[in-house]
Amino acid sequence: MSILKIALLQIAPCKNLDENLEKGITCCKKAKEKGADIALFPEMWSNGYNIYDRPVDEWKKEAISMDSDFINAFGILAKQLKMAIGVTLLEKYKNAPRNSLALFDRYGELQLVYAKVHTCDFDVERNLTAGEDFYVKTLDTSCGKVKIGAMICYDREFPESARILMLKGAELILVPNACPMEINRLSQLRARAFENMLAIATCNYPKAVPDCNGNSSVFDGVIYLPNENGSRDTCIFQAEEEEGIYIAELDLKQLQEYRECEGFGNAYRHPQKYKLLTESKIEKPFT
Repeated sequence: MSILKIALLQIAPCKNLDENLEKGITCCKKAKEKGADIALFPEMWSNGYNIYDRPVDEWKKEAISMDSDFINAFGILAKQLKMAIGVTLLEKYKNAPRNSLALFDRYGELQLVYAKVHTCDFDVERNLTAGEDFYVKTLDTSCGKVKIGAMICYDREFPESARILMLKGAELILVPNACPMEINRLSQLRARAFENMLAIATCNYPKAVPDCNGNSSVFDGVIYLPNENGSRDTCIFQAEEEEGIYIAELDLKQLQEYRECEGFGNAYRHPQKYKLLTESKIEKPFT
């Protein structure tokens, strides 16, 4: 079978770290019962992205380390369930925390740690440490190997994020999220999948969480299929607004075969002409 089942844990956080751990474990078990190969949490699950309208020094104290009991519990759980788990956290890091994702494979091994590169520096996230790079790891699943990268929420709004992951070989990008997923943000995800010939799975908080509205989604990035006229809708799944554990089915074989024959992604780029993209911010009448 080449169908990768992705569980989008569109769930509301609890009051504290311990309760989030307990609910997270329960939801991962339910995802496995639904046949999931990967379970993905929304952004900063360890404290429910609870960093607004609070003193900065207060929520900074809620940061946890990557080797904390909270994170290790999901590594142990991934091995027990034989299911990959992408858990998110406010990560304790040097002088200021990071907004991070830890991805465990089905053997319980930590395969990927990604910290949000494009922190929302126009708001409270200016108090976080931004990540330095984008990473791609090969994840061994029951339906084959898949090259996985990650973005977090606002990273989506910068085409360079997905482009770099594509150039590093990503076939699937996991996107923990915490904001309203309306038509324009969904369109960004559709575009990132289209232009890079890869799948993008986004997990958001449900509408019960302030400034969120569910609508977790998966775009498979496959625009054309053999023997079919015209282009197809690449949105293979979009959740409702309510809390739930949603399963999306991604056809890995179809995606990989498409990537071998189509001409998007890296096929006809002119990187020597893009030098301005790597320069510092250019002075313009807008920010």
